[in-house]
Amino acid sequence: MMTRRSLTFACILTFAAKFVASAGAAPPAKGEKARPFTLKTLAGKAASLETFTKSGPVVLLVLRGYPGYQCPLCTAQVRDFVAQAKAFAERGASVVMIYPGPAASLSKYADEFISGHTLPANFTLLVDPDYVFTESYGLRWNADGETAYPTTLVIDKAGTIRYAMVSKTHGGRSKAVNVLRELDALN
Repeated sequence: MMTRRSLTFACILTFAAKFVASAGAAPPAKGEKARPFTLKTLAGKAASLETFTKSGPVVLLVLRGYPGYQCPLCTAQVRDFVAQAKAFAERGASVVMIYPGPAASLSKYADEFISGHTLPANFTLLVDPDYVFTESYGLRWNADGETAYPTTLVIDKAGTIRYAMVSKTHGGRSKAVNVLRELDALN
């Protein structure tokens, strides 16, 4: 028979286990192996990290998705990277952008995000329905009106993260010129 003390202890353990489980994965860090993932493009085509790294280094941009509006800082960051598309291509890099959000309206908002723009051949926009990728990478920003921590990773052909910048604010984003320097350091 359980005593009151045993019951209290069991409740505390249950709560602690749920808290730890909900804490999720730690954000990626330089020197770690990137966790494998497969997401889809807006056209519904599956694309995996492995597919991209086979052809060269990957610049992974985790955007905020749609927190009730198209994030102007995400738009500016993507514009900065697209302006340097040729420089990324010269380094053999693919730029993969992750657009997270609730599955029900994700494709609509992701399409709106790139509306009127043609992405360069070495750029891909992937959608992250219901934050599955974002959660697995420890990048879910669980606060009212938030979605994901803006993040930039440079992943080499072997799948190792060579550069990681995770911003815990809306700003503090990587600039394309800095990421290009990181790619130059790979060679």
